[in-house]
Amino acid sequence: MPTATNGDVSLYYERDGDPDADSIVFVPEAGLGGWLWGWQHAGLAGPFETVVWDFRGTGRSDAPPGPCDLEDLVADLETVLADCEIRDAHLVGCGLGGAVALSAARATNRVETLTLFGVAARGDDYALESLFAPPDDRDALRRSLETALSAEFRDEQPDAVDGIVDWRADGDADRAGWEAQVAALEGFDASGRLLEVTQPTQVFHGTDDELVPAAAGRDLARGLPRGEFVPLEGAGHLCFIEQSRTVNDRIAGWLEEQMADER
Repeated sequence: MPTATNGDVSLYYERDGDPDADSIVFVPEAGLGGWLWGWQHAGLAGPFETVVWDFRGTGRSDAPPGPCDLEDLVADLETVLADCEIRDAHLVGCGLGGAVALSAARATNRVETLTLFGVAARGDDYALESLFAPPDDRDALRRSLETALSAEFRDEQPDAVDGIVDWRADGDADRAGWEAQVAALEGFDASGRLLEVTQPTQVFHGTDDELVPAAAGRDLARGLPRGEFVPLEGAGHLCFIEQSRTVNDRIAGWLEEQMADER
């Protein structure tokens, strides 16, 4: 089981694809396990190397006493990058993971591009509480998806919803891990420092996101020197699951363009 160690915290990760290819590193949403990126991890681990890891307090990573701050999670990310010997990472983050990715873009020279889903520049714009459910309560896990996925997706993809409930029961954070992670958003405000994030950035947002307003994502993209806003009509917070084919094609094509420009 591959792990990276930040101090006394062991962080579980998985990597797939060609280790000599450009690396996409996925940064999760608060409390959610590596299952979250299954649609992208599988779809992009051909032309790219992909790395999925669990926040401290989630899945097979250690769960030290909380709370943690954003600097802890950024340091954890850097530890995973270093352990994988990744010098130039294309970060893909959702919610809290997007805030970590934004902060890492300023803190380390290992970040090449950013792809963000359901992300705002201010902690006050995140209303993630309804996303949490105890991993041992399958009914609660299913109910919590009502604010994360659109009604249309839940109605049309019942097998996918059943699979998500199974994965969440196996790998999501418990209440202590959840609370430790979301504490990192308290006081988070990158709105005055967005000009320092000079990496090419695409900001995806489901137009029906109930957890982070789409308007906040649009404002984030406008504030970034090289930001681009990409609305996904009718999708909820986990829009990259609902519209995975569109998202995967967009990520792959956009990254190829960015790499071509660097050559």
